[in-house]
Amino acid sequence: MRSRVRAADLLPLATIGIRSRALRAALSTLGIAIGIAAIAGVLGITRSSQADLLSRIDRLGTDLLTVANGTRVGGDEAKLPPTAPAGVARTPGVQKITATAAIARVQVFRTDRIPAYRGGGIEVRATDTSLLDTLDGHLDTGVFLNDATQRYPVVVLGHDAASALGIVRVDPGTRVWVGEHWFAVAGILRPFELAPEVDRAVLIGLPVAADYFGYDGHPTRLYVRTDTARTAQVATMLARAANPMEPSSVAVSRPSDALASRLLVADSTTALLLGLGAVALLVGGVGIANVMVISVLERRTEIGLRRALGAARGHIAVQFLGESLLLSALGGVGGTVLAAVVTYAVATYRGWQPLLPATGVWAGLGAALVIGAVAGLYPATRAARLNPTDALRTS
Repeated sequence: MRSRVRAADLLPLATIGIRSRALRAALSTLGIAIGIAAIAGVLGITRSSQADLLSRIDRLGTDLLTVANGTRVGGDEAKLPPTAPAGVARTPGVQKITATAAIARVQVFRTDRIPAYRGGGIEVRATDTSLLDTLDGHLDTGVFLNDATQRYPVVVLGHDAASALGIVRVDPGTRVWVGEHWFAVAGILRPFELAPEVDRAVLIGLPVAADYFGYDGHPTRLYVRTDTARTAQVATMLARAANPMEPSSVAVSRPSDALASRLLVADSTTALLLGLGAVALLVGGVGIANVMVISVLERRTEIGLRRALGAARGHIAVQFLGESLLLSALGGVGGTVLAAVVTYAVATYRGWQPLLPATGVWAGLGAALVIGAVAGLYPATRAARLNPTDALRTS
């Protein structure tokens, strides 16, 4: 009768070496597991991060533009004209606009006992009452400036400015020392992801800025909300609308582009880490090949006996090739589980929704099986070529 190996017998034969030397088998699969964990984990963490970033961009909107004073050709700082807000507001596609102005050389302190040289880097920024509506902002406590309070010494603190001043709540007697004047604190803002300069600022009304600090009416930054479908078109028109005489000295930007650029950085970092994971997979494949070669040398008696009992060369080759594939598969499954645990832990810690892309998992497992097949090809061929008599004699 022709010798054959049943499919039911293949798994027990392929696991002989794994069961007899479990520690060595576990260590040989470690490289594959690390490689798969690196590939699937990197893809999972990156996908979770990108999904969170995209949801933030969708939530914050891409229809916010900023218009700021830039520099002239000679390098001098330019000023936006006082008519800039009106000119921008008349631009087709503009829905909301708020003008703000940074008040230079005005320092803010918690009390009037702090020396001027110990300034904390808090900016004083004049604004009108539409800032919250334009930026879609929210108050953490208190109230924002209104038509009445913008004419009096009243401030609203940005989130970071309040933290720097040590103010966590607003009481009737809460006040700060602004440019040699006491100002009552009306409210504290929540953080602005698209306008971090507001977080670091103390906001006062435009009229009181003119009365107390000589504000000349030149804004330094305009916040503009547009029709989302026309944002790109509006951005090309704002420089000339803000300063018809010197449009080249006006800087127009879209704050959400800074968030979107993180996606590109994440993609480049992902490519690098995936390369490292591929290297780990390759090293794991070399480790499995080395273990399989040693296994063939150690199991010559078993090979010779099986050949003497009628096993064909192909049966021996399939046995050792199956063992190599099984080692790679075990490493792939272990690496996938490790990647899922790491992805879930990181995403939970960061407040992201955990995502483990199925394509990355299957691609990693497929790569592990290919590497296992390649790693086991030479040991399987070498075992199949052993002559039964020589194998039994050398043992």
